[in-house]
Amino acid sequence: MKKNSIYTVVAALGGLLIGYLIFGQNTNHTDGAVTHEHSRDVENEKWTCSMHPQIMQSESGDCPICGMDLIPAETITEGVSPKQFKMTENAMALANIQTTVVGTMGKDLENKISLSGKITANQEAMTVQASYFEGRIERLNVNYQGQEIQKGQLIATIYSPELVAAQQELLTAASLKTSQPQLYQAVRTKLKLWKLSEKQISAIENSGKITENFPVYATVSGTVSEVMTAEGNYVKKGQPIAKLSNLKTVWAVFDAYENQLSQFKKGQKLSITTNAYPNKTFPSVISFINPVLNDTKRIVEIRATLNNQQNLFKPGMFVAAKIDVDQKIMTQEQLVVPESAVLWTGKRSLVYVKINASAPIFEMREVVLGDRKGKMIGIHSGLNPGEEIVTNGTFTVDAAAQLQGKKSMMSMSDTMTRKDDENSMKMQHTQSTAILEYEKNSTLTTVFKNDFEKMLLTYYDMKDAFVAGASVLVAQKAKNIVNQLKEMDHTGLGTIEVDYITKSITLLENISNTSDIAQQREQFVLFNQNIVAIVSNIRSLKSKIYIQQCPMANNNKGAVWLSTKKEIRNPYYGDAMLRCGSIIQTLE
Repeated sequence: MKKNSIYTVVAALGGLLIGYLIFGQNTNHTDGAVTHEHSRDVENEKWTCSMHPQIMQSESGDCPICGMDLIPAETITEGVSPKQFKMTENAMALANIQTTVVGTMGKDLENKISLSGKITANQEAMTVQASYFEGRIERLNVNYQGQEIQKGQLIATIYSPELVAAQQELLTAASLKTSQPQLYQAVRTKLKLWKLSEKQISAIENSGKITENFPVYATVSGTVSEVMTAEGNYVKKGQPIAKLSNLKTVWAVFDAYENQLSQFKKGQKLSITTNAYPNKTFPSVISFINPVLNDTKRIVEIRATLNNQQNLFKPGMFVAAKIDVDQKIMTQEQLVVPESAVLWTGKRSLVYVKINASAPIFEMREVVLGDRKGKMIGIHSGLNPGEEIVTNGTFTVDAAAQLQGKKSMMSMSDTMTRKDDENSMKMQHTQSTAILEYEKNSTLTTVFKNDFEKMLLTYYDMKDAFVAGASVLVAQKAKNIVNQLKEMDHTGLGTIEVDYITKSITLLENISNTSDIAQQREQFVLFNQNIVAIVSNIRSLKSKIYIQQCPMANNNKGAVWLSTKKEIRNPYYGDAMLRCGSIIQTLE
């Protein structure tokens, strides 16, 4: 028994020794290789935040923005060309990215073009109340803009040495009218040419007295649009005293872009709306198309005349119009895409094309835009029928392109062309999302800039009220901003700026008309898109402004806001996620 046990142990040890000699080195080599590969994977592994994908760190830990645990970042580059990039299915779902296949204009497409404009006085109904003789204004009864004047109303009293002499001539001629009737009639005619009535002339003749301070009466009725003199001034014959506007009819003036001109003609029907009467639509027709193009803004003035017997329309009021497009004018079939699919960089229009129907691989494409019809935009070139493009979450896709070092909206400089070598592009990775910039060469007047920056002080108060969840205070501040925006001088603003302000006023009115903080925050998301676009275009700000973003707001689509402080205080979640967000751009 003992011998058998010894033999068994010796055999087992021998087997182990032989196995080691045969397989030992290979096993060690394999283990070494595995260890080596594992080390390399660990070394190259990146960690990111599921809520803030711009965060990329070489080791695990907490997100520096929201404090959530970092997760391994997936690197997906296989099967992708240098100008393409790939996203994970998880990222697609989180960002709610949606795509649409490009088609042609269908019968169900709203066949209208939207334009923005404002109400102006009807210049055809404007008159100038002038002085018909020289003299000094002793008393002026026209004192301010907007004053209503009726025909025959006393507007001024004038001392005129010339008129004093003419009255003396009348009295002398009246005594000789039997012997010299022609002289008498000539003197009376002279006074009539100075706009004296028969009644006034007869009164002078019958009284036998000369009137030194002579009254001037309005020859027409209207609203004073400009007072052009003052008491004590000396006026010459024919010099204006005041401009009068008859506001019983007014003009609605719209700016149309050069590429839209083929769609318009005189007599074309349009429907006009205004924020002052949101539930009313005013039908009209195009009465005038300016034959001269504004070569600076590349726009043409289109005008409609509105009946204003009830004084609903005030000059300076913002209006919008939808114009029915005549199908006979449209000679070419045009590709159309939703406006949410297009990113504007000022000089270029971009879309993201999904290259592979079965995989989330994307490519940025520059397109040439056509006409806007409702919420759809025509595409002249850059896309083909049947291609699939991103229509929701476009900014998120653009951010993903930046993070992967690909060409994106924010990394393209104005000097680049589509022929540029992509390997020589200087990529910018400092921003996680893109801010829509409208026209980099648009100009804002100094008066408007100053008023707008004053309005921002109220905006910051409203933003703080959102942080605190104080819905009543939010509504109050929103109403204050509406008044400030309406009182601003909009002279010289382009159609785009006017459109942003008009939309902002509507959104603020929606905020002020509810006490539901959730509904207010939904409107605040859209309001910020408009306000940030304007602020981004103001040069030489009086104070530094931070554009901040929460990627979780707006149903994980992301939303921005403005702040004068670096500290993140989230207005979309308040105490629930007070620190969630990041600075995506700094305006100096």
